[in-house]
Amino acid sequence: MGNHPYIEHKEMLRPALISKMEEFHVFGYNEVTVEEIWDYLIHKVWKKPQDHIRTYQLVSDVLSINIGHFMNHSTIEAFKSPNLFADINNEDLQELLQPKPKSTK
Repeated sequence: MGNHPYIEHKEMLRPALISKMEEFHVFGYNEVTVEEIWDYLIHKVWKKPQDHIRTYQLVSDVLSINIGHFMNHSTIEAFKSPNLFADINNEDLQELLQPKPKSTK
């Protein structure tokens, strides 16, 4: 969604995005990136962009992201992702998932 109307505000919002990312890191979500937060905003919070939105409204949206809502969205998006095992035939998949026998010493 590179043509979202709010993309022109991304650089101006970068400090707020970084602040929110750092907040998530404090709570133990160290893998969250600025890009993931931006994608969440574009796909979830700003689905229906408003004309003539003010900067303070965008900053408020960024800073009011709830970690639970963000993680729920991320989980759902992960389930929508393509099957990583699609190119592996069933026999190879079973071999990968089969537990290794314990060695006797």
